[in-house]
Amino acid sequence: MELNHILEHVIEEYVPLIIHIMEIMGILILVIGALKAFYHYLKGLFIEDAYHLKYQFANAMAMALEFKLAAEILKTVIVRSMTEIVILAAIVALRVIMTFVIHWEMKEETIDKNNKKEIQKEKKQTAIS
Repeated sequence: MELNHILEHVIEEYVPLIIHIMEIMGILILVIGALKAFYHYLKGLFIEDAYHLKYQFANAMAMALEFKLAAEILKTVIVRSMTEIVILAAIVALRVIMTFVIHWEMKEETIDKNNKKEIQKEKKQTAIS
């Protein structure tokens, strides 16, 4: 019985702190990724920038969502009512969908980039011939 009480106390005390830390980490990743993308966007307006803006920003968003999703999963430990479980499930489902969409966008960006390289390569070969 004593061990149960100790575990319950640890969960009530430390899990919310860990959840907040993970959410802050996700927020920081997103903010830093957005600032970095904005910097490279502005830089690209004036000079040629080889930075893959969409891919890198999508990567930052996906990583931020992973941290936020991990925090949501941890919240399942401290949920007390069925209403909270339903809300939490909806949030998790939305974040998972957003993560899949971002990863799909990243894959499409990579395919587009490879296609552009192939087209440029073919143009060079045609020009040489």
